[in-house]
Amino acid sequence: MDQLGILKGLSAGLSKNNLKKPEWLKKTVSLNNSNINQVKDLLTNLKLNTVCQSANCPNIFECFSKKTATFMLMGNICTRNCAFCGVRSGKPQNLDKFEPKNVAKAVKEMGLNYIVLTSVTRDDIEDGGAKHFAKTVREIKTKDPSLKVECLIPDFKGRKENLKILLDAKPDVLNHNLETIKRNYKTIRDRANYNKSLDILKNSKDINPEVFTKSGFMLGLGEETGEILELLHDLENANCDIVTIGQYLQPSKENHPVQKYYSDEEFERIKSLASSFNFKSVIAGIFVRSSYKAASTISELNKPQAN
Repeated sequence: MDQLGILKGLSAGLSKNNLKKPEWLKKTVSLNNSNINQVKDLLTNLKLNTVCQSANCPNIFECFSKKTATFMLMGNICTRNCAFCGVRSGKPQNLDKFEPKNVAKAVKEMGLNYIVLTSVTRDDIEDGGAKHFAKTVREIKTKDPSLKVECLIPDFKGRKENLKILLDAKPDVLNHNLETIKRNYKTIRDRANYNKSLDILKNSKDINPEVFTKSGFMLGLGEETGEILELLHDLENANCDIVTIGQYLQPSKENHPVQKYYSDEEFERIKSLASSFNFKSVIAGIFVRSSYKAASTISELNKPQAN
């Protein structure tokens, strides 16, 4: 079946404001789990931030209950103000020089084998925070070289030399999200650049062909079917290995409104579409986020291939 045929019946891009959340969008969580408070206390004691908390992730209690989290470096205030994001925008704090060591301590305490690091965007720092990322990766790997580290990075000002600073620290996965279709950048990501983000993925492979590259985007921001196809083609041409696709959920009333809620069946069709491209892995679903179940994805890719 051709790619448009896969999406037959999918009504993408229906522009509606003030949509009511459908009943099937509710996520059942159990707060009766001692791990949740243990993780919260550990993060507080080590003065660490997570994107789980700062971005109001719907998977936070599920992940904390399994003693995992996505560490957010360089504070919890971003120098940009993307319309989809729940992270606060403003003047950021000074870098915490103890943060790399404290992340490594948290990794040990939580018993993590696979670690996801992300950060706010720091346009106020010359290298965009690349050195701080690299220090954190090295601190983790110094404790245990067998640990796997995924870095979900901002654009580091689009400079290849900044990207190389991080890749020289040998992260296992370089993740940079496109977030949405190209047309939406003017309204959703006005200080980001679609082509610059694609170049980050391309340049990562140029610098280190062995690193897995990964990117994610959201649906529900007014995209049309052809624009989803264009985005997937662009990711394929950027040699992206792993793609994650999830439903945009409005973090607050101040954020951009949801234009469409996609059903499970629609996500299955979109996953089938994305799987027809030359990606190593596609993860798609309503509650999928860029770092959601990241460890299991890489575990599958690292399995020996049968002859």
